[in-house]
Amino acid sequence: MKQDGVNGPNDQESRLGGSMSRRAFVGLAAAGLAGLAARPAEGAGGFAPEPGQITASSGIRTNIDEILKIPRTASSMPGRYPGIVAMVNSGRMASSGKIDAGLAKQALDQGLMKLTGKRTAQDAWREFVSPSDQVGIKINPIGHLPTSRELTQAVIDGLQESGVPRSRIAVWDRRLPQLLEGGFTPKRFPDIELLGTEILGPNGEYTDDKGEYWGNKNLDFEALSYFADIEGSEAPSSLPAGADARRRSYFSKLVTRRFTKIINLPVLKSVQPVGISFALKNLTFGTVSNASRLHQLIANAIPEVCAFPCLRDKVVLHIGDALVASYYGGVGAPRKHQWDANRLFIGSDGVAVDLLAQKFLATERIARGVQSEVNPSARQYLDIAAKLGLGVADISKIDLRELTI
Repeated sequence: MKQDGVNGPNDQESRLGGSMSRRAFVGLAAAGLAGLAARPAEGAGGFAPEPGQITASSGIRTNIDEILKIPRTASSMPGRYPGIVAMVNSGRMASSGKIDAGLAKQALDQGLMKLTGKRTAQDAWREFVSPSDQVGIKINPIGHLPTSRELTQAVIDGLQESGVPRSRIAVWDRRLPQLLEGGFTPKRFPDIELLGTEILGPNGEYTDDKGEYWGNKNLDFEALSYFADIEGSEAPSSLPAGADARRRSYFSKLVTRRFTKIINLPVLKSVQPVGISFALKNLTFGTVSNASRLHQLIANAIPEVCAFPCLRDKVVLHIGDALVASYYGGVGAPRKHQWDANRLFIGSDGVAVDLLAQKFLATERIARGVQSEVNPSARQYLDIAAKLGLGVADISKIDLRELTI
């Protein structure tokens, strides 16, 4: 294995199971989701960013204007299927937190076909990757609810079946030790590279005896970095070297140099003030250094980091893992705050994926008494993302393609 990149609410269960409960359906209808399956996506024939002036919700100066001048490519977000999301629903994939691997593969294959309109899963995959690509699968291994290993395996299998050699597939996240702790081990995924940007050195620490960051070698100091005029709160020994490092976040070489295509595989968790940790947040906080400070400007930071070409032009597909999801407790939510949601949200448009998942999770939280109503400010980062040209944040323009298996 290489290291070269590398208490609160009531706990009454209201499981949605294989079919949507009455109150969940009412909540989705109120949110504008019910009945979207028959509505065509207006952006499907040619995507145009939503109009409007981009404003800093935090008032903190960043270098996003510089980044927006960089020309887009044919594969730039929101990708091949703007405004289209396939939501796969099955009450059998997850049971008491356990995932049926066979059903996960079936759900993924059928979801991809629903998204793309292709007759086979192999043809659907070929819409996004080719055998010559170096493919990185970005997971979230943090806390008690990591990305499903079974779903990850289904993605690997699908890539291989479409012609991508196993040697060109890697699973990665920000910190390699957390990847291993989350069950992503060489034994579980033989011959698949497991990579992380932040690594432990021979001394078992993230820094050497001189206080220098072991992960410095995996950060790209030559590529464009994200500047935000606010300092990091980490100890100096945990920050990367480089000019003005406390006000900058550097990208991993994995995204700037290694991967040609990225498959984003986030897991649905409730995180405030943005409502969810899912597609866009999984990319932002898992890709750059000095990330803790970004919580102070989170509504801007999430979309702005994703607007950098190394993510904007390479992340071709989001496979949102809501087989088991958390409705309370942040990224480290314990099992008592998780439920078998049995959903996959699949799309090339991460903004649309996040919008639908955010409303889905808000419905669950309202049903459980965690919150009383939808928080309109939670979508601020999505509005900014739409204005940056990353996807569709207008519910009336989203084509929701629902599938029950």
